[in-house]
Order: sequence, then structure tokens, then C-alpha cells
Amino acid sequence: MLQVDTARERRAQRNLSVTLANCESEILAAQKLRWRVFVEELGARLDTPTHGVDSDRFDPHCDHLIVRDDDNGRIVGCYRILAPDAARRTGGYYSETEFDLGRLDHLRSQIVEIGRSCIDPDYRNNAAVIALLWSGLARYLLDGGYQYLIGCASISMADGGHNAAAIFNSLSDRMAPPEYRVFPKVRLPLERLTPHPACVVPPLVKGYLRAGADVCGEPAWDPDFNTADLPLLLTLSRLDARYARHFVQRAA
Repeated sequence: MLQVDTARERRAQRNLSVTLANCESEILAAQKLRWRVFVEELGARLDTPTHGVDSDRFDPHCDHLIVRDDDNGRIVGCYRILAPDAARRTGGYYSETEFDLGRLDHLRSQIVEIGRSCIDPDYRNNAAVIALLWSGLARYLLDGGYQYLIGCASISMADGGHNAAAIFNSLSDRMAPPEYRVFPKVRLPLERLTPHPACVVPPLVKGYLRAGADVCGEPAWDPDFNTADLPLLLTLSRLDARYARHFVQRAA
């Protein structure tokens, strides 16, 4: 397993560090955090082997990036990472349960998939958590020699999908070239939705777009999470200059 060097920042009187989980107890703590955020807070309906633990068939093949509060030992942020070799072993990327990725086949040896991103509610006002997660992802890409990040950014369907339709419609200038398009297996019926005049873009989507990610296609509907999942592809060589200075150079 690739190792991410520990990085530390003091923000809001907290001592935080980022690393890859290196034992079952750390992975379990991340999975429990995911359950609290996705199920208890956001109302996802997950069919998992153990109540209170968000896990699926991909977890054993993934690396788990975690942010820890070193003052109390709590895992307060996490990302799940699926590298190309691991994706081959498990039969594909998680994204392929929602999208046809056929047009990206030529990139598979260079694609790292990220997902299951969440932050403990008590730490969401601390910018250091997301900064450490991004720097950890940058180190992971650099250490592995990977060039692409792919992931699904989730948009709540609590309003029936109208906000998700508005967000997608507002991103026409951020669409990937046709040769990098993916296709949802259960598409959001955009033509039947009424986009809000002023859409509310989730922070995770904003972060990807600011970093320079392209939208690879229409959103898919995820009934388990009741979200519209927007497929995004970030090319390391096209990373926004500010992100490159702050995260990639810091991780190098």
C-alpha cells in the first residue's frame, strides 16, 4: 500500500494530520464516520453487512485516506481511493455501477477513483480538513504516477432533482470533450424537471470545478443515497494553478 506522509496544520486550535489508514481499526473508524454522515445525517438507505458501518464490496480493495484530530484520536474526514490495479481486481470502478465508462478505457491504467468523501459535522468549519484531504490526494497521485481522478459528486434530490438539473444546465461550458463522455445507467430525467433560477451548488462540486475538473456527462440517479451523481474527471496536468501551488507542490 502506498503511504501518504503525515502532514500537520493548526487551525481553530486543532492538531490535524492526514495519512492512509494502515490498520483495520482506522478503516472501521472511517466507515463508521461514513455511516453517521450518509445514513444518520443525510438519510441514505444502505444495505451493509453491519449496522452502523458503511461498507461494500469495493472497500477491501481501496485505500482509505483519513484526517485525524491528533488531540483526541478521532477520524474526522475521509476519502475512499480505488487505484487502477485494484479496480481490475474487483471488476471495475464503483462509478461503473452508475455509468458506462467505455470511452475512458484508454485511460484506465492512469485513473484513480475517489469517493465516499465526508467530514465530521463538528469539523466542517475548519478549512484545514478539506485542505489536508486534497494534499493527501495530490501525494497519492504523485507517488503512484497517476494522471487522472474520477469521481461522482452527489447532489441532493430532496427537492425532486430540480436543483440538480439547474446545476447541470449551468455547467455546459465545463463539459468534457465527446471522447471523454460517460453515460448514466439510470439517468436523471432532466427534460421533466424545472431548474431553479438560482441553483445551490454543493461545496464538493464547487471544489472539483475550481480545481479544473470537467463534467463527463449527465447525472445519474442513485436511489440508495437519493442523490443525482455528477460524473467528474480531473486531469492532473490541467489542475488549476492555485490548486497546483497549494496542494501538489506542498505534497511533492
